[in-house]
Amino acid sequence: MTDYALLAKDMKADSFKMASLSEETRNDALAAIASALEAHSEEIFAANMTDLENGKDLPAPILGRLKFDQHKMDDCVTGIFDLIKLPDPLFKKQLDRQLDEGLELVRVTCPIGVIGVFFESRPDALVQISALCIKSGNCAILKGGSEAKESNKKLFEVIYNAGIEAGLPEGFCALVESHEGVDALLSCHDSIDLVIPRGSNAFVQHIMANTKIPVMGHADGICTIYVDKDADLEKAARIIADAKTQYVSACNAAEVILVHEDIDKEALAGAVVAKGKEAAGVDITVNMDGEYKEYLDYIMTMRSIAGVDEAISLINRNGSHHTDAIITENDETAERFMDNVDSAGVYRNCSTRFADGFRYGFGAEVGISTSKLHARGPVGLEGLVTYKYKLYGDGHIVADYASGKRSFNFKDL
Repeated sequence: MTDYALLAKDMKADSFKMASLSEETRNDALAAIASALEAHSEEIFAANMTDLENGKDLPAPILGRLKFDQHKMDDCVTGIFDLIKLPDPLFKKQLDRQLDEGLELVRVTCPIGVIGVFFESRPDALVQISALCIKSGNCAILKGGSEAKESNKKLFEVIYNAGIEAGLPEGFCALVESHEGVDALLSCHDSIDLVIPRGSNAFVQHIMANTKIPVMGHADGICTIYVDKDADLEKAARIIADAKTQYVSACNAAEVILVHEDIDKEALAGAVVAKGKEAAGVDITVNMDGEYKEYLDYIMTMRSIAGVDEAISLINRNGSHHTDAIITENDETAERFMDNVDSAGVYRNCSTRFADGFRYGFGAEVGISTSKLHARGPVGLEGLVTYKYKLYGDGHIVADYASGKRSFNFKDL
C-alpha cells in the first residue's frame, strides 16, 4: 500500500532539485519524452482501446474525450515541441530596485514546487500537464479519471522512464490511481504547494472543502453568448454552433444563449441547429427559456432579454466566470459588455472554444482558473511559476534607517 505522505515528502525534497535544473536539461527531457511517446505509440493505443472497451456504455461525449488516437498523439507531440520553443519562465527578473547605495532588491520568477493535478477522462491531459510542469520546473502528482486508467498508466510509464533517463529527479512526477490516494494527499499541506482539480462541480467542491492546500481551478463551465440587436445573425449562428458542437463536453462550450428581444429567437435557433448539423453532423436541442446550467451535451438554453445591461447582470449573477462572449457589430456595446462582465475570458464575435492554453500560445494548459488570485483563465507556464525577492546588501541594518542615520533612496535600475 502506498504511503502517500512519504510520497509527497520525497517529492517535496526533489522539487528543490527540479527547480535548479537548467533550461537545457528541462528542454532535453521534453524532447526525449516526445520521442518516447512516438516510439511507444502502439502500446499506448492498445491501452486506450482497453479503456474504450471497458467504457463502451459511457455517454458519447465522454468517450470522445477518452479516445487517444494518432491524431491526439500528433497533437501532444507537436504541443511538446511548441513548449520547448517557448522562453524559459524561470529566473526571469521582474523587478530590480536600489533601496539605498549598495542595497539592491531583485524579484525573480521561480517554480511553485509540488503541484497535484486531478483531471477528467482525457489521457492527453496527462501529457500536457506533465510537460508544462517539467518546463516550469515543478514536480507533478497526477490523478486521472478511472475510465482512463490503462491509458494513463501507460502514458505515465513512458513519460516517467524517459524523464529519468534524461536526468530529471526521481520525484519529478507521480501517478495516483485511487480516490483514497487523492484524499490522503489532500492532508499533505506541508509537502504539496498547490492543487489544481479538473472535473465536476461536486468533485472540485469536495477538494476545496477537504484540504488546507491552496486550490486553483474552476467548479463549472457555464459559458454564455449574448447576441446583441446589432449582431450579424449569420455570423452569430456560425459562432454559436462552433461554441456548442466543436467539442461539446469541454468546459468552454457554450451553454446559454441570451438574445436581444428585437431578434427573432426561433429563427436564430433554427439557424444555429442548421449550422450545427452542417459543421458537426449533430442535432442541437434548443431549450427556449430553459435553465441557466452546464449541459456538456448537444443542448443549450436560449432566452430573450432586454439588452446588454441585462446580459451583463445575468452572466455575472448566474455564470461561472469562465468565458462569455458578445456577438455585435456595435463597438460601444461590445466594450460595455467586455468591461463589465466579470469573467476570466470575455470575447467579441468569436467562439468561446478559444479559451484554451494551446490556442492562447501558452503551450497547452493545466486547467482554467476562475480565481482572481495568482492566475486567471487558461493556466500555462506563467501560471505555474511564482516569484521570490532577493535582497543584496553590504552590512546594511534596519537600525540605521530607523534612527535616521541612513535613508532610503529608491531607484529602479
